[in-house]
Amino acid sequence: MALKRGLTGVNRIRGGGGGGSRSAVVILVFLCVLAPLIFFVGRGVYFDSSSNDYSNASSVKQSLVDWRERLAMRSLRSLFSKEVLDVITASTADLGPFSLDSFKKNNLSPSWRQVEEVDTSFKQNQTTSSIVNAKRDTTTTSKGGSHQKVETPEKLYRRQLREKRRERRANELVQHNDDTILKLENAAIERSKSVDSAVLGKYSIWRRENDNDNSDSNIRLMRDQVIMARVYSGLAKLKKNKTDLFQELQARIKDSQRVLGESTTDADLPRSAHDKLRDMGQVLSKAKMQLYDCKLVTGKLRAMLQTADEQVRSLKKQSTFLAQLAAKTIPNAIHCLSMRLTIDYYLLSPEKRKFPRSENLKNPNLYHYALFSDNVLAASVVVNSTIMNAKDPSKHVFHLVTDKLNFGAMNMWFLLNPPGKATIHVENVDEFKWLNSSYCPVLRQLESAAMKEFYFKADHPTSGSSNLKYRNPKYLSMLNHLRFYLPEVYPKLNKILFLDDDIIVQKDLTPLWEVNLNGKVNGAVETCGESFHRFDKYLNFSNPHIARNFNPNACGWAYGMNMFDLKEWKKRDITGIYHKWQNMNENRTLWKLGTLPPGLITFYGLTHPLNKAWHVLGLGYNPSIAKKDIENAAVVHYNGNMKPWLELAMSKYRPYWTKYIQFDHPYLRRCNLHE
Repeated sequence: MALKRGLTGVNRIRGGGGGGSRSAVVILVFLCVLAPLIFFVGRGVYFDSSSNDYSNASSVKQSLVDWRERLAMRSLRSLFSKEVLDVITASTADLGPFSLDSFKKNNLSPSWRQVEEVDTSFKQNQTTSSIVNAKRDTTTTSKGGSHQKVETPEKLYRRQLREKRRERRANELVQHNDDTILKLENAAIERSKSVDSAVLGKYSIWRRENDNDNSDSNIRLMRDQVIMARVYSGLAKLKKNKTDLFQELQARIKDSQRVLGESTTDADLPRSAHDKLRDMGQVLSKAKMQLYDCKLVTGKLRAMLQTADEQVRSLKKQSTFLAQLAAKTIPNAIHCLSMRLTIDYYLLSPEKRKFPRSENLKNPNLYHYALFSDNVLAASVVVNSTIMNAKDPSKHVFHLVTDKLNFGAMNMWFLLNPPGKATIHVENVDEFKWLNSSYCPVLRQLESAAMKEFYFKADHPTSGSSNLKYRNPKYLSMLNHLRFYLPEVYPKLNKILFLDDDIIVQKDLTPLWEVNLNGKVNGAVETCGESFHRFDKYLNFSNPHIARNFNPNACGWAYGMNMFDLKEWKKRDITGIYHKWQNMNENRTLWKLGTLPPGLITFYGLTHPLNKAWHVLGLGYNPSIAKKDIENAAVVHYNGNMKPWLELAMSKYRPYWTKYIQFDHPYLRRCNLHE
């Protein structure tokens, strides 16, 4: 028994020692194998139980998650570098799991855009592989001791996306179709409407169209394309290796010009215009890529602008010359009418050449008109319009004065077409024996060698277009200056209404004889506004005679419809005042040729302003006169170069004049006169 107890004690001692070693091994195995296994199994059981009873375990879940994150971060710090951990921390701080969206937001430029959606699994795999690669790269770098910069997986991925994006953009530019180009053009046109033209200039395809909703943008765009094509063709011509581009630009310019032709609106363009617009745009895009240089293009545009300015000046001179030339000419139809009437007049017997009611010519109680003209048709319109609108035509007397060439024609016309019950008389200015060079300064000046040289010498240094308006034959005709001799022409009359031959009468003018002129000689409508048609426009105020006697801001008035008090005229010796100033202006230093400047001087302080409704001017040069003003006017005046009997007359004003002409008259038909 004692022996058993001893053996048993020995065995316990041995067993205790073996058991201690085995227990150490068991603990080690438990820590290395079973503990992780229990951890992951417990994690699965936790997620499974939390999914079944989430409301009861939310607090437990939050504590386990926090514990798991701290445990994971401690483990990761020992495995990865600080740079990788910073990326992971920044990516998971706000959005949770690592994602490209957070990476893009925090690390890429604003212009970077993700073109296509990246699959979630691809991103997760890419993230995992990036972490592993980052660890491998970090380990290799630390072992090798190399300090070279290593491209991280994130940078590599970003670079790949940028390359894909650039490739896709290039493909889109190459594969532009017609619809895309049309959309771009329409968008540019819409943007152009909101740009202020006051900044960019009077003409530009980007100007704002204020007057017309239809901006005709295609025409203006094509014209500007032609301008830019000329710029680039000039640059391409200077470079030897751009011959093909130069020829292509020249071909497109010709195509665009052929399509534009005489078109003024988009509606006038042919159907092929859009194709030409697109083709030119493509060529210009190519030229811009190959030739654009800001300094060269700016210089070329500046040179083109200077050339265009020179062309505009030349065209303006030509336009002025042609306008003045057209204003001086007599249309063939009116010349034909005058010749036919003259022939028929001199075939009449002397008894048939007399007008009835000649006793009314000197009756001061009637309404007398003075009309000086060499245009038969124009004079007939003045007389017809006055009589047609008069309440009592029998009280109206017309005194017509013409030159020797048109005397027969003027008589014959009114013999064939008498003005109803009104009285008419025609005189020849060449038969006024008292009107000679010894009495009239203008006639004496016209006979001088200096005046003849001014009018007729072709190589005169001042014979440019700027002086052409003063070379009009009307300034050489005494019919134009006869208005300053009304008391001598009609000595028995007290008042007379002077009318130009380029006016029409639309209302009864009888009330004009009742207007009180308040002791003034001339009743006229003033023409000055805020800063125009004042005395300084017509007179040379650098001359001391003018500056000393007249106010430069004094208001001008119009010839064309003037009521003259002939009694007051004689009392103030108006003709003598006219002669005085006309003699002082023999060398044309006070004013240019014409009758309005000496009229302003002669009747200075002696003119009574009439209501503007009596006389509306400007239908021969101003296209913006209100229709209401024209229709309410008693007299409408076509002063200017665009006379209503000329082809250059403004069409919208011409009907007011033509309605007083009988175009079915035999003489008018034979001379091909029509509306």
